[in-house]
Amino acid sequence: MKRIFLAVLVFTTLASCGPSTKIEKSWMEPGSSVTKSAGNKTFAIAVVKDETSRRVIEDQLVKRLNNNAVASYTLISSDMLKAADEGALKKILTDGQFTHVLLMRLADVEKETSYVPGTTTGFYGGYGRYYGYGAGMYSTPGYYTTDKNYFIETTVYTINPDKLVWTGTTKTVNPSKVEKTVNEIADVVSAKMQKDGFLK
Repeated sequence: MKRIFLAVLVFTTLASCGPSTKIEKSWMEPGSSVTKSAGNKTFAIAVVKDETSRRVIEDQLVKRLNNNAVASYTLISSDMLKAADEGALKKILTDGQFTHVLLMRLADVEKETSYVPGTTTGFYGGYGRYYGYGAGMYSTPGYYTTDKNYFIETTVYTINPDKLVWTGTTKTVNPSKVEKTVNEIADVVSAKMQKDGFLK
């Protein structure tokens, strides 16, 4: 009995430790790619309200791009980002001789309520055991749980021509810490880009 109960507990613990971020969908322009060659230079922008989060996100993106990438906060202030001045952005991109722009933004937040059924663990071997089943059973009641799903959209554009070449949406369930979540998203996105042959 104790072994069965322990096995259930271990399985539940391992399941709860699984990754909370996954790719929901993605698209790539056929034949397009970003490499670490000197000819490619990417401008990474995290469109978020909090400046600290913006810096953390952009630093992680730059770290994983494996090419000549620059975090936008080093050249664009929060006020400039909020103003969404396309002319000012274009001048920065031109003066900096950037070839790509990577944008990351929160696309949606959804609440999902689900019912987790109760469990009963025990033995049913023979009528004697069945007759006295109450003493040898472990039961847990069912309950409702509400998850918060965060959908993050990552897009990559070429500067000349101004064209979308890669986009992906990730789903993160119940994110806890900003840095941990950002690391997960950046890892998942960069892994998908590499799998697609986009990031080389």
